[in-house]
Amino acid sequence: DISGIDEGFSNYLRQYWNCQELTTDEAVIAWNDATIKDFHWHTWTPSDVFITAMYYRIMYQITLANDFISHCDEYADKLSAAGQAELRHYKAEARFLRALTYWHGLDLFGNMPFVTEKDKVGSFFPKQISRVELFKYIEKELLECESDLVDARKNEYGRADKAAAWTLLAKLYLNAKVYTGEEHYDKVITYTQKVIDAGYTLQPVYGHLFCADNDKSPEIIFSINFDGLHTRTWGGMVYLIHAAIGGSMNPAEFGVGGGWGGTRTTKAFVAKFYNSGDTIDTRDSRAMFHTAGQNLEINDVGTFTDGYAIKKFKNVTSTGAPAPHAHPDFVDTDFPMFRLADVYLMYAEAVLRGGGGSRTQALQYVNDLRTRAYNGTAGNITDAQLTLDFILDERARELYWEGHRRTDLIRFGKFSGNAYIWPWKGKVKDGQATPAHLDLFPIPSSDLNANPNLVQNPGY
Repeated sequence: DISGIDEGFSNYLRQYWNCQELTTDEAVIAWNDATIKDFHWHTWTPSDVFITAMYYRIMYQITLANDFISHCDEYADKLSAAGQAELRHYKAEARFLRALTYWHGLDLFGNMPFVTEKDKVGSFFPKQISRVELFKYIEKELLECESDLVDARKNEYGRADKAAAWTLLAKLYLNAKVYTGEEHYDKVITYTQKVIDAGYTLQPVYGHLFCADNDKSPEIIFSINFDGLHTRTWGGMVYLIHAAIGGSMNPAEFGVGGGWGGTRTTKAFVAKFYNSGDTIDTRDSRAMFHTAGQNLEINDVGTFTDGYAIKKFKNVTSTGAPAPHAHPDFVDTDFPMFRLADVYLMYAEAVLRGGGGSRTQALQYVNDLRTRAYNGTAGNITDAQLTLDFILDERARELYWEGHRRTDLIRFGKFSGNAYIWPWKGKVKDGQATPAHLDLFPIPSSDLNANPNLVQNPGY
């Protein structure tokens, strides 16, 4: 259960972001909340409260989806033909959300307890499903529910459609070698192309993707919606915006009443934007750093002014006007879980990994992103520069703080081990290698003790 965990602490997106970002070179946090710094240090254990919160949120969300799905068929006969068609869409969306949640479990924990709408809550101890079998289940669910989802770009904003399912399938296949040992890069090409052909376009100005009116963006495929009036929470985008403000930063610039002095980034990430030597290429509009009063070096993770701050998410509109539901605490900015730029980069990576497609087209997609970033062609790359290492760095530059980095580093073999070292990895200032078993989080001790069917992940 999730009793005893406060609402902000346990918010799904907040904990997912922590797991995906605080464990990497992209983010550190100054606070001393419980075991939060173990994320940076790669010293977490099965009793970690944040990992436990994420795990229980995953299982709780799956339970909600199961309950909704289980009731769909029993009400269908009571509806008109139009009502039945709408119910099919709702059921397909619930199946998508369950698949998305199980994908998070697959990626974070590997071998999860497994329940569907056919299982009665609390009547038995769930069996543990293998990572390979869970991969197959998620794939099957997405392929089956696709036809009942609303066509791409035709649903209400924030609700899943066919393009959301295609994007999730592409992500599943892109990471298939990690999950199952088998490559499916050809399928990444297939499903990214479906999304690209659906008519999404890049937001003309990069920074406008992360403002309070980003619900108007033609680039966002699937969002987690927030509203300063109707979705008041201390997690989600409220956390991402407030926690990033501190030091000499002006909260009014971000459309809020104050900052929480928490999240910054490491010099390893800043270096992704270096033009030459240690100079940030300010022509790249994605280099959204606040450096005034901030040290590049992180001598103390607990000091907000150690590490450059990030100015990515704001609770003001793209014109700088107050948010529609302006409030000093709560925000209107939505979280872009899936967007076209990510799809472009997945396509390019799959091409480079031998999945087929067109290398010329892959280069064009990458340069489309860089043309936007540089407001011209000054940052465009050549075919010779289009390598897998470049793609990993470009994903960091384009998608940082959007919940992708841990998964990306694992796919490239650079999360644990010594292939890539960043500050405070391994609990030393300059970083050091960490054990490979950390590529998966542990099953929480509390669930292991409660369910005799569960086996802990190796290394814990």
